[in-house]
Amino acid sequence: MRPRFVADPVRVRTPATSANLGPGFDSLGLALSLYDEVTARVVPSGCRITVTGEGAGELPEGEEHLLIRAMRATFEVLGGQPPGLEVDCVNRIPQARGLGSSSSAIVAGVQLARTLVANGGREVDAGAALRIAAAIEGHPDNVAPCLLGGFTIAWTDASGARAVSLRPAGEIEPTVFVPRERGLTATARAALPASVPHADAAHSAGRAALLAHALTRDPALLFPATEDRLHQHYRAVGMPATADLVSALRAAGVAAVVSGAGPAVLALSAPPADLDPGMEWAVHRLSVDVAGAVAVRGRLGHAERDPVAAGRKS
Repeated sequence: MRPRFVADPVRVRTPATSANLGPGFDSLGLALSLYDEVTARVVPSGCRITVTGEGAGELPEGEEHLLIRAMRATFEVLGGQPPGLEVDCVNRIPQARGLGSSSSAIVAGVQLARTLVANGGREVDAGAALRIAAAIEGHPDNVAPCLLGGFTIAWTDASGARAVSLRPAGEIEPTVFVPRERGLTATARAALPASVPHADAAHSAGRAALLAHALTRDPALLFPATEDRLHQHYRAVGMPATADLVSALRAAGVAAVVSGAGPAVLALSAPPADLDPGMEWAVHRLSVDVAGAVAVRGRLGHAERDPVAAGRKS
């Protein structure tokens, strides 16, 4: 049976994310209080997407846009495509900096499609939404915190991507350093070796386990918990300014890591007040987003929040 599309517009807000968090390569992520906002409606024909803010004039304005591709994939799961789409994006998450801009677009597309279909949230539940988003992104570590909020642990099994969300300790106050230059995840991954020494793998496994405790229970342990031997030093050659800033912050006792695949830097403890990263870095003092992707249908006064965060742990 073909899906029944709602007449009202749908609005979705998606948070920026930082993945890996040091030792948690391809598995740990954190949602941050910097948001993209998208409004979509079903129209009689065509496909139009407009972009304001980050990526304006650069991102595709049709079927090639990642958000539209995510909507199409989700509509297929829901039984069929709408006659036409009209989408307006207000982007605030920096593009290609390691803050989950692509995951934001994918999750927004999945959520828009779910909410534009009557009973779409039941037909594609939170687990299915995660699997669709991760299949498009290629790995779940960014889409999981974007969808669920908070601090997430993601993995993949025979059924696809899975994740749990934990509420971080209230003392966690992330600071993000965003450079002017961009980076590509594919390029950063290409710098990684096919294998690593067993001792390095064991070291990172222990630190990743400690990081889960530090982020949720004991932030005093964030500095040792964010030590990494799996990926950051391999990528340093391609991102020397990023590596230098991480080193400078850690030398000052700050729990700093490369954000995702870089080149942005995430500090999970407060940087020194006199730190001057230089003009090439924009500094954003944020908080942890614990709501994840939020969808609103129709008028704001009669909004229904989409229950995307099912399975969150406190």
